[in-house]
Amino acid sequence: MGPIEKLEEQKSPFIVFGYGSLIFKPPPHVISEVPGFLKGYVRRFAQASHDHRGTPENPGRVVTLIHKEEWDSFSAADAFPDDDVVWGIAYEIDPQYEAEVRDYLDYREKDGYTMEKIDIYGYEHGEEKVVIHGAYCYVGKSDNPSFIGSEPIDQLSEIIWRSVGPSGPNKEYVYRLAEAVRSLAPESHDSHLFALETRLKELDAERLGIPSEVVPHPPIPARKPAEHPVASNGGTEAAAPDDDGGLTRH
Repeated sequence: MGPIEKLEEQKSPFIVFGYGSLIFKPPPHVISEVPGFLKGYVRRFAQASHDHRGTPENPGRVVTLIHKEEWDSFSAADAFPDDDVVWGIAYEIDPQYEAEVRDYLDYREKDGYTMEKIDIYGYEHGEEKVVIHGAYCYVGKSDNPSFIGSEPIDQLSEIIWRSVGPSGPNKEYVYRLAEAVRSLAPESHDSHLFALETRLKELDAERLGIPSEVVPHPPIPARKPAEHPVASNGGTEAAAPDDDGGLTRH
């Protein structure tokens, strides 16, 4: 890499793309944000959560980003085989806090995620275009120990309904994510996520004895950046667990 390329790299903004809990629980030190989407991927609750929405003994389920072709190769029974777009939010981080936020996100995504380059799309003047080239994404690859793979909606909803971890009930994660995805843009949709939300509300109604349309679940508060103590080395202390969020960075 020559001096010009190095200079351009140094000036590149640090952008993270959240497709999971980062949508409703942003990272710290955000200076701008914009909704966007990925093509050729699916968002699935195919990752075991041993540290946020479950425990090592009873892991919950959280989302991961999976390449559509890879998912199709071992998930022929997926209820929504045509899904291939994933909506989320791209956050630009204040440059002076980049190292701190990187440390925080590396800790947050520690349970079985690896990095992958992707492109992020958006709409400008009604036309689809790539808005970020070569971003990096935390992906739960199928060979990592926490990857569960495809599970039928009914089985998956039962696991999520009963799972609880340090970050709270697993079903709360689903409800908040579904509401957040709906709010991103008129075009934002996720068939798998919304079907899972519906089934969980049905379980709430059956087991709580109230109509599913009025089953209470925690409302989404006004989104604000997370606050985390700063370690003496300038990074963020990994003292309190947080949701794995599913994110990309550029």
